Amino acid sequence: MSFTTRPEILGTFGVAASTHWIATAVGMRILEAGGNAFDAAVAMGFTLHVVEPHLNGPLGDLPALIWPAGDAAPQMICAQGTAPAGATIAHYRSEGLSLIPGSGLLATVIPGAFDGWMLMLRDHGTLPLRTVLEPAIHYARHGHPVLPRVSATIAGLADFFRDEWPTSFATWLPGGAAPAAESLFCNPDLADTWERLLS
Repeated sequence: MSFTTRPEILGTFGVAASTHWIATAVGMRILEAGGNAFDAAVAMGFTLHVVEPHLNGPLGDLPALIWPAGDAAPQMICAQGTAPAGATIAHYRSEGLSLIPGSGLLATVIPGAFDGWMLMLRDHGTLPLRTVLEPAIHYARHGHPVLPRVSATIAGLADFFRDEWPTSFATWLPGGAAPAAESLFCNPDLADTWERLLS
């Protein structure tokens, strides 16, 4: 065996892997509960929205290359955000802009990730939406340890959130400060949103 800086994953039942240990554990939980790889992927994706919000979210993009069992070839789910109809060169120029801003509402696309995850679950999953969403709802409601890079990203956006997006400020900087690295962070508004969706 050659040297690698990544662990080699071996097993006979299945495997789940993601960029965060909580999401990976959620994926394995879904497989052990009888779900398939698509159920696990969706559950991990929603959990990553909670624990790695600086990298992705329900209002982001989802390009997914999938290969359902029995299919002759892989499929692509392109759930990447499209530009709104009003996002024209003429509109941006009328706003006095020569470039699309890097952040804010004028840079926003129509979110694609949520629809992409729902499409994957509808067409290829085996478990009900509630079963797949419950782990993410749990971690949003009851908390998870904040990664240092999440804490730093939120702290870096504090002034922008305070000045431009006060509801984001209230969500991400409760009490007026970014959550400390490794502190328990809850996002009850996100948990409530998903609970309303399920209802």
